[in-house]
Amino acid sequence: MGRRFHLKLPGSTDYLDLIREFVSKLATQAGFDEENVYKIVLAVDEACTNVVRHAYSRANTHFVDVEAEVNDVRLTIIVSDSGRGFDPGSITAPDIEDIMARHRVGGFGLFLIKTLMDEVDFSIDPGVRNAVRMTKYLKKG
Repeated sequence: MGRRFHLKLPGSTDYLDLIREFVSKLATQAGFDEENVYKIVLAVDEACTNVVRHAYSRANTHFVDVEAEVNDVRLTIIVSDSGRGFDPGSITAPDIEDIMARHRVGGFGLFLIKTLMDEVDFSIDPGVRNAVRMTKYLKKG
């Protein structure tokens, strides 16, 4: 059992800076190096941005929950919402060449999260609780 933290903020991009700062401090205190702190912050930022843009369609009348558990071997962060859900299995890896050729913005969020974190799991119950659980392991010694 590790230390637990919880941050609950309105589902608006106005609060993403607070979430990034919260996660950065937790990851730093857990002992992650600068590169891994950046990866963790970026993954959580992508997850929270997806909540605001997709689950809540930019309506800031709902909340984003960011829960974290830190122990000697890992940092686990769960981002959850009560918005519109999605089927994570239906999201395929982006065709990077196609995206670049079309000068499209976006479409990398879940790919980034899965690439940056060691473990990623989804629990989807639309309108009730959708959650993405992201874990990064400390590599000591």
